[in-house]
Amino acid sequence: MSFIAGAAATNVDLLYENMPKIPDVGEEVYTDSFSLQLGGGLPATLINLGRLGIPACIATELGDDLFSSFARSQFTENGVNPLNLYAGGAIPVNITSAILLQNDRSFVSYGKGDMNADDEACEAFYRMAHGAKICLMTTGGFLEVYRRLHAEGTITVLDMGWDDEMTFDKYGDLLDIADYYTPNRMEAMRLTGCDDPYLAAEALKPYFDKVVVKVDKDGCIGADANGTFFVPSVKSFNHVDSTGAGDAFLAGFCYGLFHNYSLRDCITFGNITGGKAVTAVGALSAYVTETELLHYFKQQKG
Repeated sequence: MSFIAGAAATNVDLLYENMPKIPDVGEEVYTDSFSLQLGGGLPATLINLGRLGIPACIATELGDDLFSSFARSQFTENGVNPLNLYAGGAIPVNITSAILLQNDRSFVSYGKGDMNADDEACEAFYRMAHGAKICLMTTGGFLEVYRRLHAEGTITVLDMGWDDEMTFDKYGDLLDIADYYTPNRMEAMRLTGCDDPYLAAEALKPYFDKVVVKVDKDGCIGADANGTFFVPSVKSFNHVDSTGAGDAFLAGFCYGLFHNYSLRDCITFGNITGGKAVTAVGALSAYVTETELLHYFKQQKG
């Protein structure tokens, strides 16, 4: 059975919405709007894929604490099979408390960010991901696993997020084995040293047969053997919160890859899932079902 795999730390968000202010030292401020959600990143992409009916699995770190239990339940309820790589007694997930004001926000976070990618963890991840149609790549230390999977014919898709020191030299090993790279315009411009997203797309062509550069709320640039093109966003989606937009875009994009659509169509799917994600607060609050995705896709195609 075909499936999509990935490895990443799990993030849990405590969202305090509609806060009147950020509390001063020693002050307590109440709100009547709170939610507990999984946060962004690769786990959110896989959950969105599971919601679209794509078999998905994740290698991550989960403990016996209540936050890990919540995360585990969210994975399984949304069609993602979690492989636990953690055997310690601490809380291995990253936890963020987000204070959300009307026009601003503040964060307090716990955790170490990435997972421990030692030899044992890498081998467990490889055994889980072996045979996957698509593997989602991050900068979390599993390079050799990605390399093995890519050599076996798995499609590798890289989404590594922002880094002030993004260069081809720093990330060359990952870029060399990525079949697709899905940066936003700022990431693409930083990596290539260009001051325009279209120039950045041109600069990525020597590295990728098919180029993707997300242009925030406007849409996405694509380039393939037929030239460079632009796929606009879905105008009917009302922006509320950008959290998780890139993760959701990646889910729609990989849905298209999984079902062998063209690059332009994959980007269209990504624009739909990414656009829907910003219509509610949180990385995973708003999403489309597969039926809704195909409905919007038909509308966008005209």
